[in-house]
Amino acid sequence: MTTQTETQTQTQHTLPLTTSSSSAPAPSGPVTATLNFYSPPTDGSKPFNYVETPPPGEPKSNYSVISIDVPISDLRGHEADFTLDHNAFATLANIPSQETEWNDDAHIKSVYYPEVEKLVLDHVPGAKRVLLFDHTIRRADPGASRAPVTRAHIDQTPASAAARVRHHLPDEADTLLQGRYRIINIWRPINGVVESFPLAVADSATVRDEDLVGIEHRYPDRTGETAGVKYSERQKWWYWSGMGDEERLLLLCFDSQRAEGRVPHSAFEDLRKEGAKGRESIEVRALVFE
Repeated sequence: MTTQTETQTQTQHTLPLTTSSSSAPAPSGPVTATLNFYSPPTDGSKPFNYVETPPPGEPKSNYSVISIDVPISDLRGHEADFTLDHNAFATLANIPSQETEWNDDAHIKSVYYPEVEKLVLDHVPGAKRVLLFDHTIRRADPGASRAPVTRAHIDQTPASAAARVRHHLPDEADTLLQGRYRIINIWRPINGVVESFPLAVADSATVRDEDLVGIEHRYPDRTGETAGVKYSERQKWWYWSGMGDEERLLLLCFDSQRAEGRVPHSAFEDLRKEGAKGRESIEVRALVFE
């Protein structure tokens, strides 16, 4: 049974140092772990967060989170039960890559991006055109520039998805927005089997629109929008235990044909393996057109 810890915490979370690995296998099976859910600003204002340093006198963000212990099931062995169209996430296995270093953005774009584009065209039903618009490498290390996000969220909302099309393809946007378009994250580890901070996903069939709250995502030159996730006992959460470098998790963040085509997700601290190595991962974000 789900247990709730009604203590509010700030949206920034300190990651413990996890740099070594024992010989024990990666944790697997169902687990109860703490996930952090959206809690609104106390003054009733619109929630926001700054991607970079906020202006003088402004906080980094104006909302907080509530930490709640929830059961998370292991989808290992049940991969075929989940699809992008029904659950807003899917898995792929045995996907090799020529990129091995992960320390040069230009090299990643020249070597890994074409692999990801082909993967989407080959494995996402209906995909006819793919535009990869950015990527993020995350490392579970206190000194990393980008760490795993331990807060339930969705990267896009309907408004920000349309804005992405206009931002990246302004000359074609009016035409493209009349057809089906999706935003899909392609997520994978880059330093071997995930032992710490695995990624949890909520089956979109168990998530209602009232669980989601738009949050201004303020860049230096523009404002986007992400979705915070309010907790509900109705939600069913999953993770893929022991995920390795040749496996891919596809996360549907938006689908213009399906309002339920969006998957909340969050890293979580898995305490079952002592001395677990720090997770390193890359997520590539794709606009997918039919």
